[in-house]
Amino acid sequence: MDTQAPRVPVMLPWLGEEEAQAAAAAVMSGWVAQGPRVAAFEEAFAERVGAAQAVAVSSCTTALHLALVGLGVGLGDDVVVPSLSFIATANAVRYVGARPIFADVEEATGNVTAATVEAVRTPATKAVIAVHQGGVPADVAALRGACARWGAALLEDAACAIGSTVGGRPVGAGARVAAWSFHPRKLVTTGEGGMLTTDDEDWARRLRRLREHGMSASAADRHASSTPVLESYLEVGFNYRMTDVQAAVGLVQLGKLDAMVARRRELAARYDLLLGDVPGLRPVRDPEYGQGNFQSYWVLFEPGFPAARDEVLAALSDAGVSARRGIMAAHLEPAYRGHPHAPLPVTERITRDSLILPLFHTMTEEQQDRVVAVLREQAKR
Repeated sequence: MDTQAPRVPVMLPWLGEEEAQAAAAAVMSGWVAQGPRVAAFEEAFAERVGAAQAVAVSSCTTALHLALVGLGVGLGDDVVVPSLSFIATANAVRYVGARPIFADVEEATGNVTAATVEAVRTPATKAVIAVHQGGVPADVAALRGACARWGAALLEDAACAIGSTVGGRPVGAGARVAAWSFHPRKLVTTGEGGMLTTDDEDWARRLRRLREHGMSASAADRHASSTPVLESYLEVGFNYRMTDVQAAVGLVQLGKLDAMVARRRELAARYDLLLGDVPGLRPVRDPEYGQGNFQSYWVLFEPGFPAARDEVLAALSDAGVSARRGIMAAHLEPAYRGHPHAPLPVTERITRDSLILPLFHTMTEEQQDRVVAVLREQAKR
C-alpha cells in the first residue's frame, strides 16, 4: 500500500468558489451581522425540512439551550437524553439547571426508543431529547406518541440529520422543536452555526427574541426603520446570533444538499458492497421507517472480530487513513463522573466497539479502497 499518498481525511466539507463569492458579497454589502441573509436562510431552511418556522443561532449547542429555555425546563426538572451523543446534548440540560437522565439506545441505530426512554423516565421528566445519531433517523412517530402520553415535550437533536427522512418526510417535519448544526462535520456547513425549527409561530418569535438579548426589536429591524426605534428588553436573553456572512454560505450549501446526500448514499452503498463479506464487521444501515443522510458511515465490531477497535484505528492511521472512534458516551466522561445513571450496556458496547470511517463528497474510489484494504487485513489477524 502506498503510504506516501495523501492522507485520507475522515470528513471534508464540500466548499468552493460559489460559497467564497457569497461570503464576499455579504462582506461587501456592509451588513455582516445578523440581517437579511439570515432571514433568507431561515426561510429556505424551514421550507427544506418541512417546518413553518426556523430560527438561526450560533451553534446547535445554543439551539438546544434555547429550546429548553423556551420549553420552560429548569431547576427540579428531569430531561431524558441518550448518553450516546456528543456531550453538548447532556450539557444543554445542565445549562438550565435540570438533571439529565441517561437512556440506553438500540444497537441497530444507536438511537433512543420509546422503550429505552420509558425504562428510565421519572415523575419529574419534563422533556426528552432524541438524537438522530450520525444522521440515522430515530423512530419519532413512536417517540412523539409516547411523549404525548407522558406529558413530556420531545426535542429532536437533528444536528447530524439534514437530508435524512422518516416515513418519506424530512427529519424535523412535524416536530415540536428540532435543533440543527452547521459545524464543518455536518453536510451543510456555515463554519459554525445552528438552527431551531418549529411549527409554532409565537414560539419562534420568542426564540428570536431570546437569541438577541431578549430585545423587543432586532438590530436588523431597528436599522431598517426610517424612524427611531427604541428597543426594550422583555426578558433575560442571550447573544446567540448567526451572521449574514455565515448565512450566505449556508444558502449556497443548502442548494447542494440533494447532491451531497446522493453522493454519500452512493459511497455508503459501495462500502456495504466491499465490506459485506467481512466477518465480524457490521455497518449501521437505514431503519425500515426512514433513510439516513450518511453524515457518518460507522461500523460495529462483533465479539468475534480478531482486532480491538483501537487496534484497527491505529492500523488505519499507520496506513494514512483518518478514522474516528465511535460515538462517545457522556456518562463515561470525566464531566459526568459520579452522575447517577441506570445500566447502559448497549451504549457502552457501541462506544467501545464502533468506528467512524472516512466519507465525504469528493472521496475517490482509490481512497475508499485504501480504507477497505486495512479493514480486510485486520479481519485476517
